[in-house]
Amino acid sequence: MSTGQSPDAAAIPLAHQRRRNLPARAAFGWLRAGWRDLCTQAGASLAYGIVVFAMSLGVIWLLFTLGMDYILFPALAGFMVVGPLVAIGLYQKSLDIENGRRTSLLRMLFVVDAQSGAQIMYTGAILCLLMLLWMRAAVIIYALFFGLTPFPGLDSIVSMLISTPEGWGMLLVGTVVGALFAAFSFAISAFGIPMLLDRKVDAFTAMGTSISLVWNNLPVMLMWGAIVLALFVVCLLTGLAGLIVVFPLLGHATWHAYRAIA
Repeated sequence: MSTGQSPDAAAIPLAHQRRRNLPARAAFGWLRAGWRDLCTQAGASLAYGIVVFAMSLGVIWLLFTLGMDYILFPALAGFMVVGPLVAIGLYQKSLDIENGRRTSLLRMLFVVDAQSGAQIMYTGAILCLLMLLWMRAAVIIYALFFGLTPFPGLDSIVSMLISTPEGWGMLLVGTVVGALFAAFSFAISAFGIPMLLDRKVDAFTAMGTSISLVWNNLPVMLMWGAIVLALFVVCLLTGLAGLIVVFPLLGHATWHAYRAIA
């Protein structure tokens, strides 16, 4: 029975089949393609961004209401862990554009025809667990350096971090640990979530394939990660209002990254 793969292709190691040899600048091409998708039926994408912005404000309000403002910064960093899952509706719109279909905000918010079905929810649960683990790790790191010292509040925490040896140590360790969490979540979700929408595969196959694709295309993926981080910082500087445009832009661009590499 034919496998649908040519003998020459079968002879190529799997790692080489997954290497696209894209230059780092290709990431900017994904960004331009994402902008085109955003501008196509722009209202749906911007409305999606407004929903994400409103949800973010709601989570921040809840943290302050519950007196958990001490995990605000880890929670903001954790948003980058679950971001690829939250963007699934934007992948759906880009897929609809490819197929010449009109989309709607309702269709984007309630993705019902994902090829992998409930496997997306399983992957989402793993990403949420990673975010919770990161926030718990952040609390433990604070305790390691400051012991039982109460959280001084957002108005004093910055000066405490940059004016004490313990603060600098916490920043260093927290950055390293946070980077490890971010790198792992980025590797499993960068292509894993779009693949679950586009193909009928199980969650572990999608996540494993995503890790392989990221590793074998490291230069362009490092550039893409830097772009995502830079635009997220822009969102923070605008009080998260930048999410209204930036989040849809990155979501659509991520779909084009998936198409270019996977």
